Amino acid sequence: MRSTRVLLLLGSLWLAGCEQLGIETPAVAATKREADAKAVGGACRHAGRAIEDCYTLNKKAEKAAVYAGWREMNDYMRENQLEPVAPVIKPEPPVKKAKADDEDELADDDPADKGGKGGGKGASGDKAGNKASRH
Repeated sequence: MRSTRVLLLLGSLWLAGCEQLGIETPAVAATKREADAKAVGGACRHAGRAIEDCYTLNKKAEKAAVYAGWREMNDYMRENQLEPVAPVIKPEPPVKKAKADDEDELADDDPADKGGKGGGKGASGDKAGNKASRH
């Protein structure tokens, strides 16, 4: 009987120490994700981005929390008459899928394109040259 009490006491102490070890519970993880999404929304508003752009740039963030952060920052900026700060670093363009990249590489290696009528300029060089000659 006494050993059972000791085991229960040790077991409860061991389980109580999980938070001190840094093991996250699902509730803590959800709270962190929501706080991060609100911070993203606030940062988007401060940078002068539209809410739709914010959703597009941060697809993994919860939309409701992003909107809440964006709205809070909007209210704060209006109350304090703050102007948006233009972002200095432009967002990277979306990465193409691997299959599309392989097809692009194959098209670049096509010998018909290299000796064509563009003088080695490629398709974009031809279009620019044609437009310049028309004007």
